[in-house]
Amino acid sequence: MCLGIPGQIIEIVDEPLKLARVDVSGVKRNISVALLAAEGIKPGDWVLIHVGFAMSKIDEREAQETLQMLKGMDDVYTDELKMLHESLIE
Repeated sequence: MCLGIPGQIIEIVDEPLKLARVDVSGVKRNISVALLAAEGIKPGDWVLIHVGFAMSKIDEREAQETLQMLKGMDDVYTDELKMLHESLIE
């Protein structure tokens, strides 16, 4: 199962390729923010991530509520974090 999971932008790592480093519950990975480029993405922003792409911007309250709900899903959540940890986008 693939989930949309909240992550916080740490830094923009490649502006031309629209790649940003995010923190998802301590897991740090590069993701594509190309779909949100028109909205503008900056460090500190929260985004909803699905298969390595930021799909939408969300506020911190929504991010925290979603993370709490996902943590309650036990294996589904930990499996998603494991897949994120093993992914590599450069």
